[in-house]
Amino acid sequence: MTVRMRVVSTTRSSYNAIRFSNRDDPGGRRTTGARNILPPLTPKDLLLAARLEPDQVAALLTPYRFKDVAKADANLQLIADEPRVRHLLAEVIDELLDCLGRSPDPDQALTYFERFTKASYNKAQLFSYLKASPYTLWLLAKLLASSPFLSEILIRTPPYLYWIAGPGVLEGRRTRVELARELSGVLRTLKTREGQLRTLSVFKRKELLRIGVSDLLGRSSVAQTTGALTVLAEVLIQQIYELCDQLLRAQYGPPMRRPRGKRPGRAAFTVVGMGKLGGGELNFSSDVDLIYLYDSADGSTSGRPSGGPTTRISNQEYFQRLSQTITAALTEVTNEGYVYRTDLRLRPEGQFGPIASDLSEALRYYTKRGATWERLALLKAWPVAGNRRLGQEFLRRVSSFVFRQPFSLNDLAEVRAVKETINSKIRAKGELERNVKLGVGGIREIEFIVQSIQAFFGGRLPVIRERNTLKALDTLRRHQLLEPDTSRQLTDAYRFLRNVEHRLQMVHELQTHSLPIDPEELRICALRLDYRDKPDATATQQLLDEYRLHAGRVHQVFHSLFERPRTSPIIRAALRRTSRRSNRVTKKR
Repeated sequence: MTVRMRVVSTTRSSYNAIRFSNRDDPGGRRTTGARNILPPLTPKDLLLAARLEPDQVAALLTPYRFKDVAKADANLQLIADEPRVRHLLAEVIDELLDCLGRSPDPDQALTYFERFTKASYNKAQLFSYLKASPYTLWLLAKLLASSPFLSEILIRTPPYLYWIAGPGVLEGRRTRVELARELSGVLRTLKTREGQLRTLSVFKRKELLRIGVSDLLGRSSVAQTTGALTVLAEVLIQQIYELCDQLLRAQYGPPMRRPRGKRPGRAAFTVVGMGKLGGGELNFSSDVDLIYLYDSADGSTSGRPSGGPTTRISNQEYFQRLSQTITAALTEVTNEGYVYRTDLRLRPEGQFGPIASDLSEALRYYTKRGATWERLALLKAWPVAGNRRLGQEFLRRVSSFVFRQPFSLNDLAEVRAVKETINSKIRAKGELERNVKLGVGGIREIEFIVQSIQAFFGGRLPVIRERNTLKALDTLRRHQLLEPDTSRQLTDAYRFLRNVEHRLQMVHELQTHSLPIDPEELRICALRLDYRDKPDATATQQLLDEYRLHAGRVHQVFHSLFERPRTSPIIRAALRRTSRRSNRVTKKR
């Protein structure tokens, strides 16, 4: 039996030991006069009544959709751990329970709310603030119910709540320059590598909270969210590159190139982003796909001014060490976490190749041995750190490999074979109809459709060489390589699937892409996506119906393009349009 008193101090260990009786009012409610008429219980009684029976507690909490009312009640008592806090909490309890009841997962939200209040420096100040700002209370309940990952960030640093609730913070779009200026200013004050890496992780965590809450509240579109995540990654990777390069130059001096017929100069190094990073469409738990390139292996470092020949190393060794140091800095786990998981398998020669490649060697590899899938992968390549000019030179020169000849039907068959291999793996996991990224009609099928059309016609129409999937779909529509209805359906599906992916990954910042099997977890997922029960369909059913609708449309287009390409209306229509353009260009000449 849970018992309350007007003035009580409880702790997590002592709460269940508090027991006493109220002789004057065994029912825990006050009388109003001679007739002994008892006023109805209200949520405030959860905190202020001297005594409540379990069924009374259940009657008060069940309307707010708590599944475990005993635990919910216990959490409230733990929060109200001293008299002033108890009375301040009582002043906001109605609004708090209302916000929790309308959230996707009231039980989870209240559990995290208890932890958040415990971590806060001043509970009384917090409750006074929440009373004055119902908006902040609603924001907090939504966040705590929707994302344990973001909740842990907030619990770790409670003052962030006042920051994200501040005017303009969630609506503003922070630029790359703004983020870099703020981060570099902090890093300049730190001398140790460990301190710098911790700062990078803290900075990332704070920005992820801002981006995530904006996304949760619908303040950002899918494109804005993925763009903001990409800008953040580019800034962090650039800062890590600068720190690592500075460290190695202090040991060995700068790498100097000595190509024949040219004056010596500083050898350049670039970090090329691939996949979602290169396309400007990262998600909340993306690896960063990277390729490291340098412009000349011919030469060596200048050495330290106070050193001798032993402080000089070849450019090749320098850039190999630089790449290893950058990768280690990105992935090293500190007490503040890590910056990013990295994937270097898209580099020339894959996992068997050197970690960094000389530009000429990389281009030679693609010319002689580049595979069809690498042509598609390079469509998303973009320099994200280091020497951007060298990165742009790589993109310009590698384009002859990507677009040297139109995609053939054999190339389309290779892409189809890749997808069939993916399907086999996903089917073995039982996720073919649940995986929003790799399953039937998922994100990967949209990407294959877009990239194959770009590779097929990008040699004749350079204007369609767009890295970002949503922008590419619009570009293909405007240049009549996709019918307006097809482009719209693929665009709507991509936005829907990425939004679902965000909600899945926001739970624990894990690389998960599959809808839950457990019915209750699936229902909570639907609620996190703002579906609500209707008379004719539950929230879960609405989510599944929309998922199947989009996946079906995507797979229909995919099947048309890859299963029967000779009769594909996409290929035939696009060929007619590009032929007409070619004829017009010829006549003008």
